[in-house]
This record gives sequence, structure tokens and C-alpha cells, in this order.
Amino acid sequence: MGKLKHCWSSVLVLAMAVIGTGAVPITYLQSAVAKGAVCLDGSAPAYHFDKGFGSGVNNWIVHMEGGGWCTDVASCIKRKGTMKGSSKFMNKDFGFSGILGGKQNTNPDFYNWNRIKVRYCDGSSFTGNIEAVNPANKLFFRGARVWRAVIDDLMAKGMKNAQNAILSGCSAGALAAILHCDTFRAILPRTARVKCVSDAGYFIHGKDISGGSYIQSYYSKVVALHGSAKSLPVSCTSKMKPELCFFPQYVVPSMRTPLFVINAAFDSWQIKNVLAPTGVDRRKEWANCKLDLKKCSAAQLKTVQGFRDQMMRALSPIHSTPSRGLFLDSCHAHCQGGSAASWSGAKGPQVANTKISKAVGNWFYGRSAFQKIDCPSPICNPTCPAISTDE
Repeated sequence: MGKLKHCWSSVLVLAMAVIGTGAVPITYLQSAVAKGAVCLDGSAPAYHFDKGFGSGVNNWIVHMEGGGWCTDVASCIKRKGTMKGSSKFMNKDFGFSGILGGKQNTNPDFYNWNRIKVRYCDGSSFTGNIEAVNPANKLFFRGARVWRAVIDDLMAKGMKNAQNAILSGCSAGALAAILHCDTFRAILPRTARVKCVSDAGYFIHGKDISGGSYIQSYYSKVVALHGSAKSLPVSCTSKMKPELCFFPQYVVPSMRTPLFVINAAFDSWQIKNVLAPTGVDRRKEWANCKLDLKKCSAAQLKTVQGFRDQMMRALSPIHSTPSRGLFLDSCHAHCQGGSAASWSGAKGPQVANTKISKAVGNWFYGRSAFQKIDCPSPICNPTCPAISTDE
């Protein structure tokens, strides 16, 4: 499966290059290996870096790749044989588009910035930090070190002079952007404008179809396996169990750095894994519904609507602070800022007649605030595309 996924990734990158989105070569951070900042298999971390130019030469966007988590030795061993656990399997070039796009017409506010995509190969949202390596499985849980090694390398390459900077990500990478946001702000010059953007990373502490919280038990395994507790924001871990600090709703209230949340109210990953995880849906009654909301029964749609209600409550810390931004559409999607089509395209999702790129750009530069919530049903917004899974 890993090889097949890698092949498809390579085909996708080639196709993107052909249509002109621009393929950016990979940088292997070999110097990080000596510091123990490595992928699950011990290989060097990696990122793709497209240098800024013109007015963007001192502006930086660091975007962290997504790709779920591994919760036990077996799943991490499986992962380390893929690009999500080893830089040995990563594609050598990556096509930048959406929030990382290098064309003014599709990414007017950030096209000429220094744009970096940090590859995800630790399975912990860049939070793992365990020194010991079990010789039986040879797994390295060092995600937090990887993040810091990449940031330090970028600082040496010019980010220390940043005038504007964004830490962003998709999915598990977007969660990482939230968890590391204040640290990112602290590292950069005090005179810089620094903000964070989470795209499909607002995972909620939600109830599943059984009335329990499968996702909490899932995250508790991630935190325990990777030793994440010491890498999570102390403002959260000092008040509650560390696994609860994987939920943005408990981290955001004490965040000092401005944050913009891009999310779908009917997030396709969360409907599948928070609301109706396979481990809870033993009779597979949700197998079709959670993949395609048009296949849901009336009772299931009511439950899905209840999930949106949970999402709305979890987002209350965003509303409480004017400096925070929110683009909450009613799409059944996951990660909407990674392609030009959904970021700024003519047929991309809109909320309050505004595309994602404009909402984020206006918020970042202080042109106008943006905290907008879409209409309430999964079929009410005609600008919602088919399910989007950029990462």
C-alpha cells in the first residue's frame, strides 16, 4: 500500500509540474541527524523551499504536511516503510499550489514569499521526543526535534530577518501549526508580523455514535507512544491530561499568537474518524454514509448535523478573540487550502461571498477581520466541491 501511495504521489507531482504549478526540489536536512532529529526510520528530515523575491524576500510561510498519526509500534513500523515515516521514500520534487502557490493571479498575497513545505515523517504532529530507541523495532520518536531542526535551519537561511511570517499546515500538520504557534512567534524577530493558519486541523473532542470519545483514546495512544507530553503547550498540559492538548479547543484559549482556522463543518476526516470510527461502528451501518453524506439515512443526517453542533461549540475560543479568524464552510471536505482551485479558484468554496485566499490575506494584513460561518446543512452551499483531500 505504501509503494502504491508513493507511486500515485509521484504521478501527481509530475502532473502538477506539467500544468505549470511549479515543482520544487527536496532538501534533506542531513545536519539534523547528529542532533537526533530524524524520521521514524532514522532518516534525515526534509522540506521543499521556494525562495521569495521582490517585495516578499523577507516574508516566510512554513507549511507542514499532514498525514495522520501512528498509535502503536505496529502502525509506526508500517508507516516507516512509506514517505510518511521515511525521507527515503519521499518524492524528490513537489508541486506548490494553493497557499504555497507561486503565481500572483492564484495566490496574490503570498506568491512571492519564501514558501516552505515541511515533509511529515514522524507520525505525531511534530510532537514526539523520546531519546531511547528500542533495538527490536528501531523506531525514532523525534517529531518535536524535527520541527525545531527545520525551523533553526530556515532561520540560518534568512528567516531570522523575517518581516512577515506564517506557520501553517494541513490536517495533522495544521494541528502542529496550532501546537507550535506560540513557539514559532517567540523564535522570530519581535518586530515581525507573525500569525498561524490551520487548514483542517481543528480536531474536536467530540462524541462518537456510541456516545463515547474514541478520538480521545486514540490521541492518548499517540501521546504515550511518542512521548508528546513535554512538547505540548504547558499552558494546556498544566491544566489537563496531555492527550486533551491534542484538541485545539483546549489549546487555543491560552494562545497569544493570532490564528486563522480554515475548516469544514462536516470535515470528511472527522466524520469518518471522530463521529463514526470503524472501531465503534462494528455493524458497519455508517460505512456508506460517512463517505458520502448523500447516502445517509434521515436519522444519520440528524447525527451528522449534531456533529456540526459539536464543532460550533468547540470553535467558541476562536469567536472570543477578534484577532482570530475563521472560515467555516459547510462542505464535506478536508484540507481546502492546498490547491489553487479550492484556495482561490472561480469554483472554489466561498463563505459570505468570499474565497479562502481573500479571507486569509485580508486577515493577515489587517485589511479586514474575518470570522464567518456557512449555512447549516451539508447541501446548502453550492460552491462546495466534491470531497477534497489535498493531503
